[in-house]
Amino acid sequence: MAPDPRPPLLTMSGITKSFPGVRALDGVDLEVAPGEVHCLLGQNGAGKSTLIKVLAGAHQPDGGRVVWNGEPVRLRSPSAAVRLGIATLHQELDLVEGLSVAENAYLGHEPATAGFVRARAARTATAALLKRLGHPEIDPARRVGGLSAAQRQIVSMARALSHDVRLIVMDEPSAALDPDEVDNLFRIVADLTADGVAVLYISHRLEEIRRIGDRVTVLKDGRAVARGLPAATTPTREVVALMTGRDVPYAFPDRPGPHEAPAPDPVLTVQGLARQGEFEAFDLVLRPGEIVGLAGLVGSGRSEILETVYGARRPTAGRVLVDGRPLRPGSVPAAVRAGLGLAPEERKAQGLLLLESVTRNVSVSSLGRFSRAGWIDRAAERAAARTATRGLSLRPDHPEAPVRTLSGGNQQKAVLARWLLRGCRVLLLDEPTRGVDVGARAELYAVVRRLADEGLAVLLVSSEVPEVLGLADRVLVLREGRVVHEAPARDLDEHRVLDLVMEGSPAA
Repeated sequence: MAPDPRPPLLTMSGITKSFPGVRALDGVDLEVAPGEVHCLLGQNGAGKSTLIKVLAGAHQPDGGRVVWNGEPVRLRSPSAAVRLGIATLHQELDLVEGLSVAENAYLGHEPATAGFVRARAARTATAALLKRLGHPEIDPARRVGGLSAAQRQIVSMARALSHDVRLIVMDEPSAALDPDEVDNLFRIVADLTADGVAVLYISHRLEEIRRIGDRVTVLKDGRAVARGLPAATTPTREVVALMTGRDVPYAFPDRPGPHEAPAPDPVLTVQGLARQGEFEAFDLVLRPGEIVGLAGLVGSGRSEILETVYGARRPTAGRVLVDGRPLRPGSVPAAVRAGLGLAPEERKAQGLLLLESVTRNVSVSSLGRFSRAGWIDRAAERAAARTATRGLSLRPDHPEAPVRTLSGGNQQKAVLARWLLRGCRVLLLDEPTRGVDVGARAELYAVVRRLADEGLAVLLVSSEVPEVLGLADRVLVLREGRVVHEAPARDLDEHRVLDLVMEGSPAA
């Protein structure tokens, strides 16, 4: 383990935790110093979430010891952790949408006099926290339900800072942020650590780890397989090998080579599609077997274009054609009948029935196939769903397991299996690898490329420019709702795309 000259703020030694049939943590050691950004890496299922919940007081460990600022402690509840100065920003933010920003920031420890909450004092204190976080424009009186994902992240940070925090756990904090917001997040982290606050940072984005981290601990199968690695200099291949237990090249599948056969007729044609205030004059010709990527910042119109093509939003101009036949605008059923399928950005909220089985999640768009006189043929449903999931190597292979128990990568495979079972011909992918670990990303890339090679047409949106360039055949770059450049992916690089999304002028 690389030494740190500062005495540790937190030491976790030999932490174990088991659930029925699963040993989630198997003697994990972790040490974090004041003012340090300590990065915690591992694939989904490696034990990161369980370790965080032990640290937050949400889970009680079966064994091991926690030492805080030199003193052994028992974190018997989340409130006990907060009293010590440990705050956790979960990936799925636990804010109350019906309450205001200030009410969320001071929830549970509201300023009060003689038993009466001082709402004005809470709003004033919250405004100061928001200014410190670089977002003075957020109104403390505004309801959280009306905020963007990035703004909610800031409110969650304000709530952490409303306590006397000494360690902040950040679980995938950049997942819903655009590059400017990520820069602001990193500025906040730098300010916190300069004040001596420690940060335990969890991310699947290895480039972030290099940029922000001091040291790295890697978990695999509930064990710490590496502790205290230098974040800036440890080779990516070494980190990936530690996470996966094998040497996985961090690469994309090969694109098919050039061929002399005539290009197939377009399966999807978009002509002058627009939504007032979101995007304008979008044109696209997409052919079977082609992957087209949309690159742009959050707010550039990327996701809105996908949702409008799919019928979830009604256009103010233009039209969408499948096989040359216009689709009824603003109609999801018409799009699905024509062979379109959408894997949405918010997979858990919009793409999955979390309490239902894998089988039902796969079959839900095709239930008419299994209906007999108003009854569902369960055996036929299970058989069809299993065939679809096995073709994507979904693991574990338990069709009746609740889909919520799957890792992010396997949940995404369940969504893909749904559209393959439906006979989808055009697949719309919005942030397909958000919350998916490195090894599972490589599997998803291979699946998407294989499906394209088999004739599926794919329209892809991703905030990660390397992902767009590595997976797509052709890229359309968006800025402020307009396409500013179109080119084969092989003719672009990350710097060129970022220049275009930040500075580009609209294409003629």
